[in-house]
Amino acid sequence: MNVFINDIPLIIKKNSEKIYKHKYDLILGPEDEFISKDLVGDVLVRDVSDVFIDRLLRLMEVKKLKKLKSLTLLARKKKRLILHLKDQFKIVKAAGGLVVKDGLVLMIYRLGKWDLPKGKLKKEEDPGLGALREVEEECNIKVELAEELPSTWHSYAYNGNKILKKTTWYIMRCLDDTLMKPQAEEYIEEVRWMTPQQALAVLHDSYASIDLVVRHYLSDVTGEAPANKEPAK
Repeated sequence: MNVFINDIPLIIKKNSEKIYKHKYDLILGPEDEFISKDLVGDVLVRDVSDVFIDRLLRLMEVKKLKKLKSLTLLARKKKRLILHLKDQFKIVKAAGGLVVKDGLVLMIYRLGKWDLPKGKLKKEEDPGLGALREVEEECNIKVELAEELPSTWHSYAYNGNKILKKTTWYIMRCLDDTLMKPQAEEYIEEVRWMTPQQALAVLHDSYASIDLVVRHYLSDVTGEAPANKEPAK
């Protein structure tokens, strides 16, 4: 489960999983006192409880934690902790695609960030069909589904609600881009084909979840995109 809270990777592992202490800038226990300024770099928390998750989410609601790169939580019961995390949010489902053609990948520029085309699913809509619909609408192209990519979960606030959006991602092959143009109604300013190197270069001006999806694809296909963060699990 690739979770991003305020665009910060949240990595949940079992206590029994092997970890390497030297990879972390700060290691906390469940009872350790800390403030937002302490959360810098890659942080590991041991024996995480429901109470800690609640406290952490409240803190992340009011603080941006710009210096926090990733947060790894070790739990005795990983599945139960994930369920408790989900219970704090309204779950929204979305789908999107990483479109490829002749070794290029398609990126869109929306609201000041490089992104991938995606959107909310309609009620009971199949994720694959929804992904096709959203990509074709946002880029005015024709595509077909290929392999599925890792799903991502990211949080945001909307109308006073805490939302956790699950996005199902697919690789897509472009069939026709002769009329390609950005969908202005969705605040998309540009749709651009990029080489793998160009896509990697703009990821610093993107979202952590998009970074994960693009790097996952490029590392599998070209071997040129090592992840710059530990994969969320």
